[in-house]
Amino acid sequence: MTSEAFLEAMPLAALLIRRDERIEAANDKARQMLGRGLVGRHFITALRQPVVLDAVEAVMRDAQPREARYLTNDGQQDTTFRVSVKAVPGTGVLVSFEDETSLERAMQMRRDFVANVSHELKTPLTALISFIETLKGPAKEDPAARERFLGVMEAEAERMNRLIADLLSLSRVEAEERVRPTARLDLAKLVKSVALGLSRIAEDAGIEIVTELPESVEVRGDSDQLRQVLVNLTENALKYAGKGARVTIAVTRPGYEAPVRDEGVRIIVRDTGAGMDPVHLPRLTERFYRVDSHRSREKGGTGLGLAIVKHIVNRHRGRVRIDSTPGQGTEVQVILPR
Repeated sequence: MTSEAFLEAMPLAALLIRRDERIEAANDKARQMLGRGLVGRHFITALRQPVVLDAVEAVMRDAQPREARYLTNDGQQDTTFRVSVKAVPGTGVLVSFEDETSLERAMQMRRDFVANVSHELKTPLTALISFIETLKGPAKEDPAARERFLGVMEAEAERMNRLIADLLSLSRVEAEERVRPTARLDLAKLVKSVALGLSRIAEDAGIEIVTELPESVEVRGDSDQLRQVLVNLTENALKYAGKGARVTIAVTRPGYEAPVRDEGVRIIVRDTGAGMDPVHLPRLTERFYRVDSHRSREKGGTGLGLAIVKHIVNRHRGRVRIDSTPGQGTEVQVILPR
């Protein structure tokens, strides 16, 4: 078998470098990655990145395998490769490239998640420590200040409690995401229950809740999780719609344009509030993404509500669609297979 044929049989991009430092052969994946006309060139002109060049030179010296990272960018996104460099007795050095972009992105998401959680917890903790120190010192004998500070401390503790509850909820939902629910429930009845439970909050906010429901709609789903979807979406609408607005919760059959293969039902939560710039819509279901961070924290938001909604709907094999126009309100549609 020729060197070219051997490399073509490999599932990874690979090239063979001779002892005279010229490229002996390269497979098609390597040519797509590094360019055509590789054979016969000095490896420095093809690989270029110092860490990879150092690895190749070191293997040529002592025949001990090395690994390195090779980074490229196609103008739109970074691509990360793990490069394995191994000696081939009597020939030279074999260099192979394994695409680890997905793994790198997952690791970055994990780092970002930890950083965001740390930040979200650090802010209320800093406030609590500061007020405790004040209560132990200057405000120790000041009843009015003590009462005011304890109120702030209670609010910050509740904020941390909400965040931890949402983190635990998100973890549970992600753990169950691949297991499709099998129980059947009446969605119309569930919506009525949620609307009734949030009616006091709506009344205090000066917002009207309206339901538009068929007599009965049966779907297959997890009752507790779908309740959480409805509560999260409705609470978001109540928080940001503004006094005098209207929040409508409707259940209806989707039209033929719905992005599910089988017949299903559509849950719609619509408000007549201020709406938002459509530029935010693609990122709303990301963890900790907020249109207005200060306002969200002021309203008690954790930045995880819509992420939880997305994972629950994914578990039910459904879709989430969000539309908003500044000055005309926001509409969230959850489309579930029936």
